[in-house]
Amino acid sequence: MPLRGVRRVCSGIFVRIVSQSSGGQFGAGSRAGTIPPDQDTLIVDHGPHGAVETTRLAPSPTGALHLGNARTFLVNWALARQRGWRIVLRIEDLDGPRNKPGAADEAIQLLEWLGMDWDEGPHRQAHDLDPYRDAMSRLAAAGRVYACELTRSQIEAAASAPQEQPSGDAGRESHFPPELRPTGAGEVVRFQDTESNWRLMMPDREVRFVDEFAGEQRLNPQRTIGDMVVWTRRNEPAYQLAVVVDDHRHGVTRVVRGDDLLDSAARQATLYNALGISPTPRWMHLPLVVGPDGRRLAKRHGDTRVMSYRDAGAGPERVIGLIASWCGLERRDMSAAEFAGALRPDTIPRSPIICTPEDDAWLLRR
Repeated sequence: MPLRGVRRVCSGIFVRIVSQSSGGQFGAGSRAGTIPPDQDTLIVDHGPHGAVETTRLAPSPTGALHLGNARTFLVNWALARQRGWRIVLRIEDLDGPRNKPGAADEAIQLLEWLGMDWDEGPHRQAHDLDPYRDAMSRLAAAGRVYACELTRSQIEAAASAPQEQPSGDAGRESHFPPELRPTGAGEVVRFQDTESNWRLMMPDREVRFVDEFAGEQRLNPQRTIGDMVVWTRRNEPAYQLAVVVDDHRHGVTRVVRGDDLLDSAARQATLYNALGISPTPRWMHLPLVVGPDGRRLAKRHGDTRVMSYRDAGAGPERVIGLIASWCGLERRDMSAAEFAGALRPDTIPRSPIICTPEDDAWLLRR
């Protein structure tokens, strides 16, 4: 039977976050104008940033770097070098069971092989969990999280009505409605490592922000994912919490990534507000690189690993030339520096980029 203890969160008040500059660490100077979770709209005002904008390259060692990953990293790097952003390299290695041995070092080598560089890092998330524990303690002290022992099958079995279809990476998790919150959810608690997941009480409200590529967005994470896991029963932070904590402490103000994570922006904005930290980064979500079947690039489309093309004799200039053509530029061999000089965001297609057999043949042509 589902556990009860529901409080509906809806008031009809129109609210805005006014972001303030803050340091990269949690502390007295990092608290911004947090709005209560019972107000029905969160408008993300990215606020003033410091003198130097900062972005990050954040490969995950759960798999090899493929052409789609390389496209996004290269666009991110090129925009940073065009616009004078500082670049932080971060290895997102918290998903221990899925990490592949050697994948992190391989990703770093391939980014360098393609001609990319960075100003700080690499930072490895798994080396120090204390910043994430500190964030959880703050959320617990504010009554925003609770321990949850329900399994995925129990959550799915408790669903009594169809839910709105999730978008982006929301599809990887079961929707967790507020009706499943335990009695006492919302009370101040003490965070401690347990064999339970910890969930964030996600307000039922619209999150509004302007994406620098996808345009105006209005998303309600409560309707797509519900109360999301922020700390796992493996005693590790979940992806959403780790990203917010690290982007804040590394001073990240610009995020460029695939639009499969567009829904995550609303969740992360909610976490920024719950933690009382600012500024929220400005997001740019690019259409994914997909296979001929329209599905995200993966093993089912053959071997699209950058390392495989390198080992087959394709040089970095050839790989960058293909990526350039996917960004609306001329298809020709070019260096990373040439790509950075030529890239214009307004030439990048607004629809998914299809990686075709002809692309594969062009890469391998000598």
